[in-house]
Amino acid sequence: MATKVDIAPNHDNELVLARIMDATPEQLYRVWTTPELTPQWFCPKPWRAETTRMELKPGGASETTMYGPDGEVFPNNGVYLEVVPNEKIVFTDAYKAGWVPAADPMMTAIVTFERQADGKTLYVARVGHPTPEKKAQHEQMGFHEGWGVVADQLEALAKTL
Repeated sequence: MATKVDIAPNHDNELVLARIMDATPEQLYRVWTTPELTPQWFCPKPWRAETTRMELKPGGASETTMYGPDGEVFPNNGVYLEVVPNEKIVFTDAYKAGWVPAADPMMTAIVTFERQADGKTLYVARVGHPTPEKKAQHEQMGFHEGWGVVADQLEALAKTL
């Protein structure tokens, strides 16, 4: 299981999740960037997710839908802002494909994979929000618990590749 690491936010509207994972940056990046693997790790169980579009380039579309056990459906559409293979993925829901502004953006996420000397990876997810209210909403939705479970699922799947 991933080891928690305390990393301070860069600004007041940022939430941070950091873990030392027993997987390489290449393994973790592969899981993050393989749409067929999304259902196995992207949501805490019994939720599941499906990625229908993943254009891994600046401005490329990102479309993933989360499905809850009681019929909930939460589309997560956005764009990639930066993609550095095996190192970094930056995406936001502030825009939809084609740089169309979103009506009610929630976040911009910066996910990094930093190789450690022991073959492990420092995995950091920095999630910035446009307002204090959006940050509070994300915390109330269970950011730390949910993204923590997802990190454990990500690590477990990455170790099998």
